[in-house]
Amino acid sequence: MFDIAFSELVVIAIVALIVIGPEKLPKVARTIGTMVGRMQRYMAQIKEEVNRESRFAELQKLQQEIQQATESAQAGLKSGVDYISEAVDPIHPNSQQQQGDDAADVATKPQAHSSTSVKD
Repeated sequence: MFDIAFSELVVIAIVALIVIGPEKLPKVARTIGTMVGRMQRYMAQIKEEVNRESRFAELQKLQQEIQQATESAQAGLKSGVDYISEAVDPIHPNSQQQQGDDAADVATKPQAHSSTSVKD
């Protein structure tokens, strides 16, 4: 970012020593060091937040891709099941009627059972 050579730093130190004076120079140096440290920590926090946001955006994109893949797989499985059930229906034409009869038998059994238990 800044390209400051060692000779430039020496010139800055000599000017600071002349302008500020030898008594106040250590205090000013500590203050400047503290401010530079705060600035570095602040920049590190900003970088971390930007990285966190980019990772979050990538995770959201990945979640959407996985959800789309899952929906596609579900649709494929459903079409496969539908195809198989259509293929089985011509082989067993009475299968739907038998299933309906079985359901009717199951529905009537509890009623018949409940009427016999009332008679007892």
